[in-house]
Parts: sequence; C-alpha cells; structure tokens
Amino acid sequence: MSITAKDISKLTGSQKVAIVLLSLSDENATKVFSLMSEDEITDISHAMSHLGAISPDVIDSIMEKLSADLAGDSMFMGNLHNTERLLGKILDKDRVSALIDEIRGPQGRNTWEKLANVNEELLALYFRNEHPQTAALVLSKISPDHAAKVLSNLPDGFAFEIISRILSIGTVKKEILERVERILRAEFISSAGKTQKADSFEMLAEIFNNLDRANESKFMSMLETNLPDAALRIKDMMFTFENIINIDSKGIQRLLRDVEKSRLTLALKGAPEEIKKVLLASMSQRAAKIIEEDLMALGSVRMKDVDSARADVVSVAKKLIDAGEIDVALNGKEDEFVT
Repeated sequence: MSITAKDISKLTGSQKVAIVLLSLSDENATKVFSLMSEDEITDISHAMSHLGAISPDVIDSIMEKLSADLAGDSMFMGNLHNTERLLGKILDKDRVSALIDEIRGPQGRNTWEKLANVNEELLALYFRNEHPQTAALVLSKISPDHAAKVLSNLPDGFAFEIISRILSIGTVKKEILERVERILRAEFISSAGKTQKADSFEMLAEIFNNLDRANESKFMSMLETNLPDAALRIKDMMFTFENIINIDSKGIQRLLRDVEKSRLTLALKGAPEEIKKVLLASMSQRAAKIIEEDLMALGSVRMKDVDSARADVVSVAKKLIDAGEIDVALNGKEDEFVT
C-alpha cells in the first residue's frame, strides 16, 4: 500500500493522526501517545501499522493543515464546540461522537456500565439510605442481572417500593439524571478508579427472570397483591423454566443441542413431571434413559444449585428465542406460535 496526495481526502482521522505521529521524533511521539486513552492508542496503532509507504507530499499537506489550524487564532476558546471541531480534524466521526458523548454524559453510558463492577451488597447498602425513586432510577439503567442481585439484598418492603416506582418511572429530566450520575461517580466509580429499556414492564420482566426462585415468588406475590395488572403484564413478558412446555418439539430439540447435559440433569431434579416428559420425549430413547439414570444417581441436591441450573437452561432458551431459532407462547397462548 502506498499513500499519495490524491489519497488525502480518503484518509480517516486515525490515519491522519498516525501520519503526524510518524513524522515526529520518537520522543515527541511517545509524549503524545502518553496523553491518549488505551482505546485511542489501539485505534492509532492499528492505523499506523497498515499505512504502508507515505509520500512526502502527503506528510507536508497534513502537517501544513495542522499548523494552520493551530496558528489561526491568537486566542483559543476552550469549550465543547471547539473540542468537537478539533477532534473532527484528527479522529473518525464515530470516535469523536463517542468521546463527546462521554464528556457530555447525558445518557451516562459509562457510568451505568461501570456500576456493573460495584458489589451488589454495597449498592444495596447505599440505597437503604436513599429515596426509593433514586434506587428505581439507577436499577432501571443498569443490567437486569445486576439489578436483580441488588433487589435480593434489600428489605422486602423497600424492594417492592422500588419495583413499583420502576413501573412508573417515565422520562427522567436530564438535570436529575446528570446529578445522580455525578453522585454515583463520586461514591463508587471515582473512588474505585447497555441501553435502558424504554418499556419499564419489559425491563422488570428481565430483572425478575434473573431473580432466584424464592425472591421472584416473593416479589411477584407482592405485585399481585398491590398491582395485579402490572403483575400480569410482567408475567406475560417473562420466560421461566416452566414456560419450556410451551415450546414445540422442534424447538425443544434445538434447545437441547445447546444445553449441557449435566446442567439439564440438575435442572430436571424435582421438576414437574410435565416438564420432564416434554424434554425427555424430545430426546432419543438412549439419551432419555441416561438422563433418567443420572437423575436417580443424583440423590439430594441443594435447591440453590437446581435453580442455578434452571436459570442456565432459561438463558439458553431466551438467546434462541431472541435469535428467532425457536418459538414460544407464554402463558399457554398457543395461537402465538409461528410455524
């Protein structure tokens, strides 16, 4: 590959930065690299390693443009607009957008992702001293599995209050969201050094799917007592181990291909006979016999381990459902099957 003057307009921002750095002394290039993030270093290094030969005209043109940009004004204004404008001269559009979003932080993408590294017990302890609306906002932004763990570590009444508020959370003002983000960064992220679902019912269904059976039953019972309509909607959106019977035989066979036999055996321990029958009927006689023998040999097992195995089966099923590889009718609504 060889880059000539006619190729300048086609160069990406990362390629231009790479050319500038190659034009500098090793010492100065190292200083510039030291000011970059790991992602930026990766982007620039990748571009640099694929540049090939660069004509002197290209180097002169890029350096002259950079020099003109830097010398254009006797006074500089450090603001977001100028930052974005200058970044656009040396980085790809997508990279500039990502950096500006991180600086602005209106959606708090990095904040919520980083909260996944905060221990659920610590978050639960923090929320006990906060208004339930604040807790609801945060749990609606983080991943459902992490939110489920936090809820499980909260007192029942407070956890239910949070669940109720998630259902009616609606649109949150930008100022409030930014304030909560600042507090969370100060409390957890600074000291420690996925896209929110628009539908709160769908979001809670995912959270409930990630709760262990005891907590799922407990919180669902509270919802059914206090908010029966909401409970019904959430149930309609959930996929549980019991819903496996609503998958047709072809779908069951597809599911079984991706489930580890040891996890399936543990998941079937103590399961309703109807579920066992559906799953075993979709296997060969030999495979079904092996599973039945393994079940007999299991003896007593902890319910916690059984729940974990069933959660694994459900996780595989949900991935296949999302991928459109199997169809399911929740709550026995067989007319929803696609054949």
